[in-house]
Parts: sequence; structure tokens; C-alpha cells
Amino acid sequence: MNLLHISDMHFGPRHWQGSSELLLEKLNSYAADIVINTGDITTDALESEFQAAGKILKAIDCQHIVSIPGNHDKRNMRSAEYFSQYIDGVDVIRPLDRENCSKKNIFLDANVNGISEHFTDINFLKNIIIDGVSVLVVCLDSSELYEDNGLVDREMLRTVSHAIRKASYDRIILLNHHPILDTDSDPLFNSRIVIEFVIEHNIEYFFCGHSHQLSMMRSTDLYHKHSFTQYKNGSLSSANTPNDTNMFMYYKNFGAEEMVIHVVRVIVENKGLKFREELIIPN
Repeated sequence: MNLLHISDMHFGPRHWQGSSELLLEKLNSYAADIVINTGDITTDALESEFQAAGKILKAIDCQHIVSIPGNHDKRNMRSAEYFSQYIDGVDVIRPLDRENCSKKNIFLDANVNGISEHFTDINFLKNIIIDGVSVLVVCLDSSELYEDNGLVDREMLRTVSHAIRKASYDRIILLNHHPILDTDSDPLFNSRIVIEFVIEHNIEYFFCGHSHQLSMMRSTDLYHKHSFTQYKNGSLSSANTPNDTNMFMYYKNFGAEEMVIHVVRVIVENKGLKFREELIIPN
């Protein structure tokens, strides 16, 4: 199984100044079974940004593309509607008990005019079959409306756990925007409960973005005898970001002993793009 991991595209005039055509051509040169997009698809969650990003995502040559929202994608009360319309109309998981939700603005006032979707969290599962192997992709929404810091709602975590226990799968991976093993100035405040969730469901691989810095970290809980690896991608934003953080990642033979990770750095030169690739053999 081969995975292509992109993150922090930040579509919008303040961030993206590269050639979308050249980027798309490079992305499509990798034979991906699943494309993972770990959030900050837009800059300001404007409809035009969602529309432009969605056009690029739909042009990636892969049957299975999984996108989650980031903090920049939730700067608009219509974010959930735009995500569904332009990125992916996923079957969003709703809380088992709405009254137990404590995340700010997880439900908008039903009287707000022009808003048809009042639930702002985008948590969902996707079960994808690759070469006869069922891969359950668990997607947690770690972003709050109008905030850059992260927070996972406890009731939604309980609800997603309930859905996982009812699912049938061979392998399981987790996606959310904010990292859980390292951080920046806008952290995921309750990362501990997400780590407990990882242990509970025996999740070995976790994918994220947010900080625009590449890292690959393995954590081992000696008490619970569980290890998992966090793969944090850099950014596909080409402006206001040093070239060494502009990147995407390709995991060839993911999870196998012969796995090779391609770190593909994107360098903006005038109106063109140049790519520099390095190989990492984790085992």
C-alpha cells in the first residue's frame, strides 16, 4: 500500500504563490493508493479558497482522497458547508449526547440566518479496501471555530470510539490536524486524551500537519506496551514559509518492512517550481 501525504495547502492569495499545474503534475507522478490531506486546506476559510483547493484535490490521480479540516479552515461559520460542498461530502459523525459536548461553537445558534449546517465538527470514518486489505481511516476534528489552538471534544471522542468498535477492518490509521507528540505556539490542548484514544484502539500510525515542520516520531508507552508513530508533514504553502518546510511525503510500501519514505521538498523559483527528493528508510 502506498500513501501520499499532503498538508497545509493554505489556498488563498496570501499564502499560495506557486504553480498549481506543476504541483499537480508532481503529485500525480507518485502511484498512491490513498491520499491523506491533514488540514489547513484554505487560508481564511473563504468559499473561493475551498473551491480552488477542491479543484486541485479532485484532479489528483487517486481513487481514495481523505481530507480533514485545520484551524484555518474553520474561520468561517459556513466552514462545514463549504467543506462538504467543495472538499468531501463525508458522513459526519454526530455526538451520542449533544448535551455532553463542551467544545466552543461546536453547535451554532439555529437562528443564524443563511446557515443550514449548525454542527461545526467534522469527525468521520472511511473504510478503504486496498489489495483486499480493509484500512479504517479515523478522522478527528481537532480544530475549533475561530481558534488556532486545538481541542478535541471528549463527547465526540467517545462517539467516534463507539463507531470504531462497530466497524470491521484489518488496519487502522488516525488523522487529525494538530500533532500530539510535539507542538508549536498553537497547541492541541488536550492531546493526552487523544493519546489514550490511540492506545485504546491499538492505532500504530498517526498523521498530522499544522506546524509546517517535518517530524517523524515514535512513542512507546511501557505500561500499556503500545507504540505508535506520528508522521507530521510540512506545508504545501509556498509564501511566507522557508523553502525547507514546503513539502509533501510519499510512503511506499507503507507499514511493511521494506517501507521507504520519500520527502519531496518544493522550491518556488519565480513562477516555477523545483523539487528536491530525499529517501528515508525507517526500519
